[in-house]
Amino acid sequence: MSKQPVLRVDAQQNRERILAAADALFLERGAGASLEEVARRAGVGIGTLYRRFATREELLAATYNARLLTLAEASRARDAEHDPVSALRAYLEGLVINTTRYRGLALSLDTVLQSGTPGCDATTEEGQRLLHCGQQAGIIRPDVTFDDLVFVVTASSLAAEQDEALAARVSHLVDLFLNGISVR
Repeated sequence: MSKQPVLRVDAQQNRERILAAADALFLERGAGASLEEVARRAGVGIGTLYRRFATREELLAATYNARLLTLAEASRARDAEHDPVSALRAYLEGLVINTTRYRGLALSLDTVLQSGTPGCDATTEEGQRLLHCGQQAGIIRPDVTFDDLVFVVTASSLAAEQDEALAARVSHLVDLFLNGISVR
């Protein structure tokens, strides 16, 4: 996990304005929205935006940080009440739902999760932990990787973005995948 440097007050305010503008614009136009427009809405120059966020994926990860932290924390909190497959199912459904918040985010999900924000790291660690628990319990195939989970979340998110009927069936899509990776 990368450590965030302490920012001057004005730099921190710029960062917060960029994140607020990015969130609003990504909600309106999707993850592919113009970064120049993000900078304009934030009232900063494009150079300021790129000094804080070198890539679109870094900006997406930063805008999603709190949501991903909440997803990972909620998943860990469910441990006592779910078996390994149910816990993995709830995690995957939550990640799909979160990924569809910004249209087009699914296309960058793998890169976003590798960006090093606390939320991305926590979400990745939780997914790996749940997968490992299912494999240790002998109910998830040993050849399944975390990358496989990300691919399925990406595919399910893209499908849900394209068809509102599929968006309502996220649980069904996740179940189809889990049935395919279960040992039984």
